[in-house]
Amino acid sequence: MPAPRFTQDTLAFLRALKRNNDREWFRERKAEYERVVRQPMVEFIERMALDLPQFAPDLVASPKVSLYRVYRDTRFSRDKSPLKTHIAAIFPHRELSKHGGAGLYFHVAPDQVFIGGGSYMPDPRQLYRVRRHMADNLPRLLDIVDAPAFRKSFGGVRGERLQRVPSGFPKDHPAAEYLRLKQFLAGCERPASFATGPRVYSALLRLFERLAPLIAFLNEPLAADPALPQARRAAR
Repeated sequence: MPAPRFTQDTLAFLRALKRNNDREWFRERKAEYERVVRQPMVEFIERMALDLPQFAPDLVASPKVSLYRVYRDTRFSRDKSPLKTHIAAIFPHRELSKHGGAGLYFHVAPDQVFIGGGSYMPDPRQLYRVRRHMADNLPRLLDIVDAPAFRKSFGGVRGERLQRVPSGFPKDHPAAEYLRLKQFLAGCERPASFATGPRVYSALLRLFERLAPLIAFLNEPLAADPALPQARRAAR
């Protein structure tokens, strides 16, 4: 099976969409969007469904679940632009809601490609459980995030953070750097031309493999939470 890749037509359409972020403009060109933007991403997702089980069997790769819609939810945003100017996919935990745990993610935009993952908006219960997990398993966490390949690819774990260590944990806890985080993210950027290169899929796969141990670590306390079966039924 040939490795999936995006084309110059993909980037050209996304650049044009950025200049013409208008529903009527898009409606007239939706067939082109489906062909040069959406379909290549579907091919990435379908290929990932074959490869992901080798190193991240708990994550899902499915066009129905993974592919983000092009239409923006503008209800609570000052930016009323109706359309996203990038194409994105997420690979979430199969036992958690789509954004209820940590997952792998990448997108292609007119000016860059982002490859990464983590937990973007954990709710208070999830946040506490992840922090507790980090505090109780710091050596395992450090083995993951201090691995040379992880550091070289992603630099470290980042996200919004508190000024102080949250209540319930000693102020001088060895994991204080991570306990202060409100998000747990890692990723890297590449130029837009990366998306059209012949090795884009193999490079994406390699970066996902390096990030997968962190994603699994973040999901461990969430998948084990006895409250989650009810949350899963509600989410479906």
